[in-house]
Amino acid sequence: MGNISPQLHRVHSVTQSQTADVYILDVEITDLNGEAYRCDYVSLPDDRFGLAPTIRQWLMDNAGNFEVTPFVPPTASEIRAGLPPLSPRQLRLGLAREGVSSKSVEAALDALPEGQAKEEAEIEWEYATSYQRTAPALLTIAAAIGLTPERVDTMWEKALLI
Repeated sequence: MGNISPQLHRVHSVTQSQTADVYILDVEITDLNGEAYRCDYVSLPDDRFGLAPTIRQWLMDNAGNFEVTPFVPPTASEIRAGLPPLSPRQLRLGLAREGVSSKSVEAALDALPEGQAKEEAEIEWEYATSYQRTAPALLTIAAAIGLTPERVDTMWEKALLI
């Protein structure tokens, strides 16, 4: 397309980020490609690209005329839900580096009371092609081997780097 100027059409909301003077705005815009849409726009104080100066000017011109929603840190559950999955290799190596062997996991699974949770945990352990941090079967396995949610979080973060 030709020379298209980005445009700010409407600001729906402004939320403070965890960083001072950085905001997340819910806006309707037209971008440099001429595409109009609604999106979240992160406004940084020294950004000079695209709509950034226009949005910063809007924030100054309209100060006091809109509510800034304060930053609310994510809960542990929200952080866990957002963690990328692990491959079986990553999970098993992560556990091994935490001192938990595959044999001890299998023994803990064998010791679970018979039922649906045990069956699903055994299937997950043996056949999963990836593991989600908040999957019920994974939570059953972690509890069976005595890992706290915080210890699993730490192991998960390390295993992601394997």
